[in-house]
Amino acid sequence: MAKQGAVASMLALALLLGTFAAIPTGVQSIGVCYGVNGGSLPSAADVVQLYQSNGINLMRIYFPDANALQALSGTGIGLIMDVPNEKLGSLASDPSAAAAWVRDNVQAFPGVSFRYIAVGNEVAGGDTASILPAMRNIDGALADAGLGAVKVSTAVQSGVTQGFPPSEGSFSQGHMGPIAQYLQSTGAPLLANVYPYFSYIGNKGQIDISYALFTSPGTVVQDGSNAYQNLFDALVDTFYSALENAGAGNVGIVVSESGWPSAGGDAATTDNAQTYNQNLINHVGQGTPKRPGAIETYIFAMFNEDQKPGAETERHFGLFNPDKSPAYPIRF
Repeated sequence: MAKQGAVASMLALALLLGTFAAIPTGVQSIGVCYGVNGGSLPSAADVVQLYQSNGINLMRIYFPDANALQALSGTGIGLIMDVPNEKLGSLASDPSAAAAWVRDNVQAFPGVSFRYIAVGNEVAGGDTASILPAMRNIDGALADAGLGAVKVSTAVQSGVTQGFPPSEGSFSQGHMGPIAQYLQSTGAPLLANVYPYFSYIGNKGQIDISYALFTSPGTVVQDGSNAYQNLFDALVDTFYSALENAGAGNVGIVVSESGWPSAGGDAATTDNAQTYNQNLINHVGQGTPKRPGAIETYIFAMFNEDQKPGAETERHFGLFNPDKSPAYPIRF
């Protein structure tokens, strides 16, 4: 998930010094990311049943997990499946490797409702050069397999954008312009990991927590005719402006991760996590001030993952405990 603290903080500060609003990200349904970096997690079959019993119609997985793919078969649950970052180099340089990856991980599971292949998650440094060639090769392999309806994208965090207010958003990373233009050519959306939590904890002096939690009583940032009442909308609309400035204004956005930790750090409480995630679910159908209309959104994450590396908060983003009990009440 997003190790985007510093970068997100800088962006949020910039955005904040202007004004943000709420991001209505509505979809036919809302998804939840299924991570497996935890001990004693339920079987994949039990996890899929938990999605179904809660009316969760979309899932994201971070690698081709055969157990999860088998359990998803025939369920109709829409899936984002990642190409792990460490695979990008080989897939970028060798179309036959991409064809084999699609054969083994997509074609082999015809009963799975694949929506998007995320070619890398928050890729950084020199590895960014492999994103677009790998996307092209996976796209070509899917087309050759008769699976061209499965869209190929990459998942990025808010640190690839800059500018405030949201209407001034642009990409801060050189690799993003060509990716945006490629997405426009294929009709695929950009996958964006959007975390008001990280923006808030990096700029608590400038950002009121109510703006991050969807609880501001009124407009916080006025950007021309667009009024922002929550930080989520402001972050998403900064992405939309960046796409427009890159000549890719027709590219949509899927929020591929968003969430709030319930323990382990500043403002990481059960009450705040419940407030954020419930308000996000309630908000998803509206769209943003810049782009009204539902936005497909995936909450991070299904389970608290006690083996996840990084800051302590990383282990406390779950909606459920490993025994399948809710970490706190949530209505889907």
